[in-house]
Amino acid sequence: MAKSNLLKSWLDSLAHGHSPDFDECQSYLACYFPLLNEFINTEQDARWHAEGNVAIHTNMVLNEVYDLLRTDAGHIKGEKRQALILSALLHDIAKPITTRRKDIAGLERVVAPKHEDIGASYLALRLMALPLCHRVVMMILGLVGFHHMPKLLVVRDGAFNDYLQLSLCADLELLFWLEVADMNGRICEDVDSQLDLLAQFRMFAEEYCLWGNCNPEQMYLQNIQVKTSEAQQRFVDGYAIQQLSQGAIVLPEEAIAKNYQACQHYSHFYVMCGVSGSGKSTWIKQNLSGVEVISLDEIRAEFNGRRGCQKNRGQVLQIAKSRLKTALAQKRDVVWDATNIRQDFRRILYNLGERYGALVTLVVFHQPPNVIYQNNRARHHVVGDGVLSEQIKKLQWPWRTEGHRMLFIGESGQALSRYGTF
Repeated sequence: MAKSNLLKSWLDSLAHGHSPDFDECQSYLACYFPLLNEFINTEQDARWHAEGNVAIHTNMVLNEVYDLLRTDAGHIKGEKRQALILSALLHDIAKPITTRRKDIAGLERVVAPKHEDIGASYLALRLMALPLCHRVVMMILGLVGFHHMPKLLVVRDGAFNDYLQLSLCADLELLFWLEVADMNGRICEDVDSQLDLLAQFRMFAEEYCLWGNCNPEQMYLQNIQVKTSEAQQRFVDGYAIQQLSQGAIVLPEEAIAKNYQACQHYSHFYVMCGVSGSGKSTWIKQNLSGVEVISLDEIRAEFNGRRGCQKNRGQVLQIAKSRLKTALAQKRDVVWDATNIRQDFRRILYNLGERYGALVTLVVFHQPPNVIYQNNRARHHVVGDGVLSEQIKKLQWPWRTEGHRMLFIGESGQALSRYGTF
């Protein structure tokens, strides 16, 4: 059997009852995620993880997941089972690159700050090299990126909008089972109190009708489908979910009145997100004909004489933002063509679009690294492999809450997933 077919068969087996240990998982997947090989050498804090290194912990978590799938979580099958197992394997994938020692209250502790979010970003493109459907990839990214949030929401006394916001990024039921396995798959003194926090998280998720709900957006929007104009309904839907998740409204019905005037006449603002060579400009030409394009590359060529020249970066950005504000103020459809791999850059653009009453669509180019390198070498304006490597390394994966709508684009320019009303 060819190597690719063998991997697909193994991954498919996770959806149908197979329960591999860490060593077996490592043998299949370490070539895609080299950090798995570093688990055995990555220490953990003795107070929180007396069991030892990350490899030991991960194997214990996998075993706990299998116990849950045989008992309390026995109803989880198919793609969700596959996603849960792979998330258990990969939930601490970034610990080898984030773990360090830190003085806390006079004691030297071992910490791994932001390993959840960094882990999701590390996995985001690499997972696309596996023969997995995009739904499963997105489930894994949500579970890895937010696996510490259930307990934090309870500790912080989170409100409904906090739970809704989390549910837009991750399946809350799978998140619960992953964290139960994460807590039981370690040796520490406060396991019982941590499990109690998780039980409270489940109670709130059930109370808010977000437990086991794969599409919370549809549930909360179904009662406000009142507009005869599809364009107006798209706007109301996009802003309703955003306003609900931010706590600006309590009931989705409030969005009808709150956005009554704004939905009458608005612009579409498309924000591209993808490393160089992923096909952003080509996709814009093929799919957004007639939409005004603000391209940082083109402005650099206009201002500096060359697309790749990074001089006068502040002035280039100011020109771009000025043109964007003018377009948004005049309610013209506009697209911001740049890599936008940093979350803070995307937030500035999203906030600006919202300030001008635009419907913001984040277009994310979700492709495996090897395809990006290959496409880059074939394009007219080639970027060095070193630059691409740095972009992939620095990519901060975007989440559903970063736009009114999200569209994920694959390696052939096809739509992989859509979130929001299109």
